[in-house]
Amino acid sequence: MERTDSGGRPAAGGWSPGPALAAFHDGVTVICQLAAQFGDAGWLAPSPCPEWRVIDLAGHLRCVADDYHEYLDDAPASRLARLMATGVHPDTLARKLARQNAAELAALPDASGPEHIEAFASSARSYAQRLLPIWDLPHHQYQDVLVTVGGMAGAACGEWHLHAWDFARALGKDYRPADPDILLRGWAEGMPHLLAWGRLDHAQAEAEEAAAACGRGGRLAGPAVREDPWVVMLSASGRIPVGRISPGPVL
Repeated sequence: MERTDSGGRPAAGGWSPGPALAAFHDGVTVICQLAAQFGDAGWLAPSPCPEWRVIDLAGHLRCVADDYHEYLDDAPASRLARLMATGVHPDTLARKLARQNAAELAALPDASGPEHIEAFASSARSYAQRLLPIWDLPHHQYQDVLVTVGGMAGAACGEWHLHAWDFARALGKDYRPADPDILLRGWAEGMPHLLAWGRLDHAQAEAEEAAAACGRGGRLAGPAVREDPWVVMLSASGRIPVGRISPGPVL
């Protein structure tokens, strides 16, 4: 049976272990590469994530990678699964997860930015090693959409690459992943609440409008121009406003 989201549309396709795990490891690698460019003062500078310094973002990544292990250990009855089973609006989910993130960050032992990144990378890579044999097993459910272990890997991939963008912006650069199409497919697999409430559809419509109005080089584009999947992700995650493509030197 074809999986659909709560609106009856087919779930995102083309998300398979080979390209998915390659994207996962790429995200971890680029975070490590970007983190290596921060000096002592840079770790204490503001990040694009409100109220977080760059070192806080590094600590958050460490916490999240460990959380993914916990969710997998307890699936499909983890604390995340219990939260998702409520089927509440994405804004409510975001507030609850933000409180969890803040509590976990406050409980972290004192460590430097590089130490947090080293712990994150180790935890994330060991998580990836667990996935292949259980890729199609249930992880949690949101409304009528079952998220598999592989789907949750899509959520992780999206998180790594979006936070890579955060690190790049803190360095005054821009970041664009090598294959944003596969990232968006995986993100949709792991984040069905964004589909259920039209968050991704809205971001796609905005990106499509911007692309139709003006191509990347400033030239007028034809009506067939497709929305940029990376802009969709940046917009849906609240990182860029409507119709704006992030400026800056591409990493």
